[in-house]
Amino acid sequence: MKKLFLFLAGITLSTSIFAQIWMAKTCDVCFFSSGPIEDIKADNKAAKPILNTSTGDIQIKIPMSGFVFEKPLMQEHFNENYVETEKFPNAVFKGKINEKVDWTKDGESKVTITGKLNMHGVEKDRTIDGKVTVKGTVIILSTKFFIHIADYNIKVPSLYVKNIAEDVEIKLDASLEAFKKK
Repeated sequence: MKKLFLFLAGITLSTSIFAQIWMAKTCDVCFFSSGPIEDIKADNKAAKPILNTSTGDIQIKIPMSGFVFEKPLMQEHFNENYVETEKFPNAVFKGKINEKVDWTKDGESKVTITGKLNMHGVEKDRTIDGKVTVKGTVIILSTKFFIHIADYNIKVPSLYVKNIAEDVEIKLDASLEAFKKK
């Protein structure tokens, strides 16, 4: 009986460690624009990354209304005037990790992810540098990259041109866990 229990426990553990689909346990996306008058920062904890470890495919959906700014007026301008959240509610990245990662062994790997970023109704090819950390039964994804806002047809009124950088820094830190059917 003890051997059967250990065998079943081993199967359960190996199934969760070697699962193919991983989903966000937590995800923080940070938007940062450095400007001469003031810096603009917003955090979004509503993003939903999904990773398939058997193929390296990754998809991240970021609800634009999920960005929270220090000043409510900044948040209102961001949603209504710049990213037009009602018209373009989400930014979506679909891509593939280019390097081979050993998902069964704890460790850290520098990776590049090639795919398409669709934001504000514009889709662009992107290759983004990142880091994958396997730590027990958790996979951690981290990246920092820049978006040239004009590439996505985001217009800044001339009155605010000096307030917002042309290139905005995006940081993503996500902790993923194996998807379990309920």
